[in-house]
Amino acid sequence: MATKVYIVYYSMYGHVEKLAQEIKKGASSVEGVEVKLFQVPETLPEDVLGKMGAPPKSEVPIITPSQLAEADGIIFGFPTRFGMMAGQMKSFFDATGGLWRGQDLAGKPAGIFYSTGSQGGGQETTPLTAITQLVHHGMIFVPVGYTFGAGMFEMEKVKGGSPYGAGTFAGDGSRLPSELELGQAFHQGKYFAGIAKKLKGSA
Repeated sequence: MATKVYIVYYSMYGHVEKLAQEIKKGASSVEGVEVKLFQVPETLPEDVLGKMGAPPKSEVPIITPSQLAEADGIIFGFPTRFGMMAGQMKSFFDATGGLWRGQDLAGKPAGIFYSTGSQGGGQETTPLTAITQLVHHGMIFVPVGYTFGAGMFEMEKVKGGSPYGAGTFAGDGSRLPSELELGQAFHQGKYFAGIAKKLKGSA
C-alpha cells in the first residue's frame, strides 16, 4: 500500500504555493509514495483580500481537519505574520481538537515550510513557534537539517529556508522563489517522503 503524504498549506500571494508544488515533485519522486496538495480555508472576506491585492485562490482542494488522519505524513506550509504562522493556518490547527483528543495524528511525521517578507522576518522563529502545534498532537517533527548540502551554506545569493525546512523571501510580493529555494523545497519533499515511507514500513 502506498505511503500517503499530504502537503497542507496556506498561501495568500502564491509564494508558499510555489514551494508546495516543488515539495510535491520531490515527494512524488520517491517510489511507493502518493502525494496530495491541500489548502486550508481562508478566513478573510473577499473584499478584504481584494484590498490587500491577493489573487484568486487556485483550484487545489480545501482540506478539513478530519482528513489529516488519512495521511501517513504531513508537511505544513504557511507565510509568517510577525514571526509566527499566519492566522489562517492557526485557525485550522485550532479546529483539530477532535484529532487531538483521540491522538489520531500521534506518531505521524510532520514537516514545515514557509515564506517571510524579509531576512529578519522570521525564517527561523516561524517554524520554531509552529512546532508547538505538532508537539501537542504527538507528531514527529522531521527537519531538513543540513541534508541539502552546499545549498545550506550559500552566502552570495539571497536564500530563504533553514534547517527547519524550505523557505523563501517574498519581499514586497514581487519576488518569487529562486531556483535555489525551489531546490531545497524539492529536496525537502524527497527527504520527507523517504522518512515517511520508512516509518510506515516499520510500523
